[in-house]
Amino acid sequence: MAACRAQPPTSEQAWLEAAQTFIQETLCPADKKPNNQLTRSVIDCVNETWLSQGENQDLTLPLSYSFVSVQSLKTHQRLPCCSHLSWSGNAYQAWTRGAGPGGRVLPREQLILLGTLVDLLGDSEQECRSGCLYVRDNTGTLDCELIDLDLSWLGHLFLFPSWSYLPSTKRNSLGEGHLELWGTPVPVFPLAVSPGPLMPIPVLYPGKASYLLRYRKKCKIKELNLAGKLVHLSALLITQNKRYFIMTLGELAQAGSQVSVIVQIPAQMVWHRVLRPGRAYVLTELQVTKVRDHHSCIWTTIPSSTLMPLRPGYVQELELDIAFSQADLKPQPLPTSSKDSRGQEGLVRGSKVLHYLGTVTEVLHESAGLYILDGQLILCLAYQKIHGLRRVIRPGVCLELRDVHLLQAVGGGTTKPVLALCLHGTVRLQGFSCLKPETLPSYKVYGASLYEQLVWKCQLGLPLYLWATKSLEELVCKLCPHVLRCHQFLKHSSPGKPSLGLQLLAPSWDVLIPPGNPIRHAHSEILEEPHTCPLQKYTPLQTPYSFPTILALAEEGHHRAWATFDPKALLPLPEATHLTSCQLNRRLAWSWLCLPSCVFQPAQVLLGVLVASSHRGLLELRDLRGSLPCIPLTESSQSLIDPKLIGCLVRVEKFQLVVEREVMSNFPSWEEMGMASFIQKKQTRVYIQFYLPDALILPVPRPTFGSDPSQTASSCPEGPHLGQSRLFLLSHKEALMKRNFCLLPGDSSQPAKPTLSFHVSGTWLCGTQRKEGSGWSPPESLAIENKDQKVFLIFLGASVRWFPFLYPNQVYRLVAPGPSQTPVFETECSSGTSHRPLELADCVSCLTVQEEWTLELGSSQDVPDVLEVPRALPESSLAHLLSDNSPNSLVSFSAEILSRILCDPPLALRRIKPGNAEAIKTGVKLTVALEMDDCDYPPHLDIYIEDPQLLPQIGLLPGARVLFSQLEKRISRSNIVYCCFRSSTSVQVLSFPTETKARYCAGTG
Repeated sequence: MAACRAQPPTSEQAWLEAAQTFIQETLCPADKKPNNQLTRSVIDCVNETWLSQGENQDLTLPLSYSFVSVQSLKTHQRLPCCSHLSWSGNAYQAWTRGAGPGGRVLPREQLILLGTLVDLLGDSEQECRSGCLYVRDNTGTLDCELIDLDLSWLGHLFLFPSWSYLPSTKRNSLGEGHLELWGTPVPVFPLAVSPGPLMPIPVLYPGKASYLLRYRKKCKIKELNLAGKLVHLSALLITQNKRYFIMTLGELAQAGSQVSVIVQIPAQMVWHRVLRPGRAYVLTELQVTKVRDHHSCIWTTIPSSTLMPLRPGYVQELELDIAFSQADLKPQPLPTSSKDSRGQEGLVRGSKVLHYLGTVTEVLHESAGLYILDGQLILCLAYQKIHGLRRVIRPGVCLELRDVHLLQAVGGGTTKPVLALCLHGTVRLQGFSCLKPETLPSYKVYGASLYEQLVWKCQLGLPLYLWATKSLEELVCKLCPHVLRCHQFLKHSSPGKPSLGLQLLAPSWDVLIPPGNPIRHAHSEILEEPHTCPLQKYTPLQTPYSFPTILALAEEGHHRAWATFDPKALLPLPEATHLTSCQLNRRLAWSWLCLPSCVFQPAQVLLGVLVASSHRGLLELRDLRGSLPCIPLTESSQSLIDPKLIGCLVRVEKFQLVVEREVMSNFPSWEEMGMASFIQKKQTRVYIQFYLPDALILPVPRPTFGSDPSQTASSCPEGPHLGQSRLFLLSHKEALMKRNFCLLPGDSSQPAKPTLSFHVSGTWLCGTQRKEGSGWSPPESLAIENKDQKVFLIFLGASVRWFPFLYPNQVYRLVAPGPSQTPVFETECSSGTSHRPLELADCVSCLTVQEEWTLELGSSQDVPDVLEVPRALPESSLAHLLSDNSPNSLVSFSAEILSRILCDPPLALRRIKPGNAEAIKTGVKLTVALEMDDCDYPPHLDIYIEDPQLLPQIGLLPGARVLFSQLEKRISRSNIVYCCFRSSTSVQVLSFPTETKARYCAGTG
C-alpha cells in the first residue's frame, strides 16, 4: 500500500468530512474563503465517476478510496502504482492480463487525484513554456503525460479517474516522478463550449500561400490565416535554448502544394501535443519570416495566433487581387541531388521512409534512446532530442512513428533492422504500459548528454552510433563501479574536461567517420526537398574493434595456444628422429606463441588499469574480470620507469599477447608424437607486451581497485600532505626471488619462511627533505659531506611492487608519508639484515622499505652534482667476456635471445634434492647473440637459469633484446664460456621480438 495513502474513513459522514478538509486545503485558492460549491462539485464528480463502474450501486461513495495531493505523491510514494476509480474489478483484471505471463503489473492503489491541468510549471505567466503538461494543486506541481489533449482543458480543474504514478528511477531524485493520465479527465465544472466564429474566417489554402511566399514583394500582405491538412509534423526542437517545431499543411482534397509554418512562441509549444497528421486545421495571423540555415522564407505564428480544427462553415477562402495561373498553383519541382557517390557505389544504401505503429517489448538503452519494437525492430530516438517521452517508454507502451527511416543490415554487430527518427519525423504516444518500469543498470540510465554529443557534436552516422553505444557498454562493464562511477565515466565533454568515454573511443574515429560528413542543420533537415538527413544514406559498418575483458583475452590466448600445439610441427621429423625419449620430451617441455594484435578479428583493443602487484613484483593490466602481467617499454628501449603511471587507464591497439606453454610428457619416441595420451600435464603463462608510444594513458580521478592500500598515495597526483623524502641514485638491482631473513626479536613463534624480495644498492644524493605545501624543503646537511653516502635498500612484502620501476642509472625519490619529526632514512634497519656483513660492506645505511613508503621518479635537476656520483657498472668488453680467463667473475652485456629450452644444468651446477638422489633439478638454457657493431655473425653464448628460486621473468623470448647485469661467468671443461644467473643478477628487456620473428620463432624457441 502506498505510503501516502491515509486510512480511509469507515462511514460516509467521516469520508465526507475528510473530503471537505482535503478540498479546502488542496484545491481551494489559498487567498479565498472556503468554497462550498467547489466541495459539492468535487464530491458530485467523484460520486458520478465511481458509480459509472456499474458494480457499486449499493455504495454511493468510494469509502475505500482516499484523496491524495501532488505533494504526497512526490514525497511519500516511493514505488510505482496506479489507481482506477472508474474501473470495476473485472476491468482491472482484464487490464492486467494484457501484461502477459510473468508481467510485473503496476499495483493498484485506491487513491483519488484531482488537479488543474496546466502547461506552465510555475505561477508566473512570464515563465517560459516548454510544451510540457503538469497537474497542479495547492501543494505543488507534477509532470504528466496525456495521450489526447484538448487545448480547452488547460487551466481547468479535473478529476483523473485512471492514472499511474512512476517515481524517478535515478538516485537522489526525490520528487521527480511523473503521472500517466490514462483516461479522459473528468472536469469538475462543465467546460464552456466554443460557439465558433461569428463570421467565417477568411483563409488561404497551401497553394496560394506558397505562391505568396515566392512572390511576397508583389503581394504586400502582412498577415494571413492558413487552412489545410496536416501532412508533416517535426519534432519539438531546442536550439540555443529556444524551442520550436515546424508543421507542414497540404491541400484538403488531393496531393498538391504544401506550405510549412514554424511555431516559436513559448505559449504555443503545447500545440505540438494537440496536432495530429491527417487532420485539418486553421492557423490565424501568420507572418513571413526568414529562418537561419535555410535559403527560403517561411510562415510563422505570432503571440496572437490561434489554432483550431477546420470545420465546415467556419472558414471561407480569401480572394486576392492577384491573377493566379494554373502553373503558379502547381507545386514546385523537387531539385535533384547533385552529390556524387560513385566512389562508394555498391556500398552506400538508402533507407526507406514509412509510418509504423508498434509496441515496445524491451528497453535496450534508455540514455542512448534505443528500444525494441514488437520483438523484431530496433527503435533509435537518438537523432531527435526527445527527453520527456523517454521516461514513459517501457515494455508495453504503444508508439506511432511517422516519417521514420528503416535501415537494414547496418552492421557493427547489429543484426535487427533499425527504425530511426530524424528531425523530420514524429513519435506519438498511443498507449501507456500497465507494467512496472524495469530496474535498469546504471550505465543504461546515465550518460544521456554524452550520447547526444555522439550524434550532434561528433556527427556519428547510425551504424557507427550503434557500435559506439555497444562499445561504451563494454567499457562500463570493464571499469565501473570500482575504477570510477558510471555517471563519472559517462559524463559528457566540456571545455577543458574531456569525457573519459569519448577519449577511449575517439582515437579511431578519424578512420571510421567518412570525410566531408555534413553538419546537421535543423531547419534544412526539416524543410528542404528532397529530404536530406544523416539517416537517408548509410554504409554498413564492419565492426572496427571491440574491448574484450582481460579474462576473455587470456582465455582466447590459452585456447589458441593449445589449438595450435602440434609436437610434430615443433620438432620436424629430420631432427626428431635423432632424439632420445628424454631429449624429445625436454625439447617439447617449453614452447611459446606470440599473437600480435593484428591477428584478432575484429580487432581487439586492450584496456585496463595499470597496477603493480605486491605478490609477484610485476606490472599488471586489470579490469573487473581479471588481470594479466604486462611489459610496457618506451620508444627508447627503456622499461617503464615512472611510478606515477600506477592507477592510470591504459588503452592499447597495438600489442603482443604472449603465451608460454609448459608440457610434461613421456613420448617414447618421435613416432608417437601425434598421440595426445602421452601428455601428462600442461599449463600456460599469459602476458602482454606493448610500447608506450602505442598506448593512450589517461589518469583516473580516484585510487584504482584491487591494489594494495600502499598504492593509494602513489596513484594520487598531489601525493601525501605530510612526509619526508630522500633522493638516491640506483647503481644495481638484484633479482626478485624468495630469500631467507633472520627473525626479529619476539617473532620466534613463527617459523622462518623464504620471502619474496629484492635488493638495490645506490647512493644518497642529498639529505632528508620535508614536505612543504606541494613541494619539498631544501635538503638537510649530511653528517659527512665528502664521503659517498652508499645505501642498501631491501624490498619485501608489499614493497616488492616497486620492482618493475627500479633500474640502474636512474634517480629516485623515496617518500615516507606521515609526521616528519622523526627521521626515518638515517635509522639503520634491523629486519633480518644484521648478520649479512658482505652485503652491507661500505654502506652508510641499510633500510627496509616499508609498505606505506612510495617511490617517485627523480631527475638530475634535483641535485646539481648528480653527474659526479659513480654510476652503475659498465657492460663487460667482448674480449673479457669470451676469454677463458677470470672464471667466476661477474659480467654484464646486452644480447638478442636466439633460443630457449629446458635442459639439464651443467654438471657443476647440478643439485640433488634432499631425500631423492635421482631427481635432478631442471634448468633453463638461453642461447643469445652478443651485440657487436658491423658484425654479420655475432658470437653466441649460453646462459643458464638453474636456481629453483630464480624463475625466468616474463619477456625472455627468442627475438627479444635483453640487458643482462651481473651474470656469473663460467668456463666448462671444454674451455667453453657460459654464464649463470645468480641472486645478484638483474634482467632488463630492451625490445620485443618483431612480429615477423615472433611468427617465425614461436615454438620451442
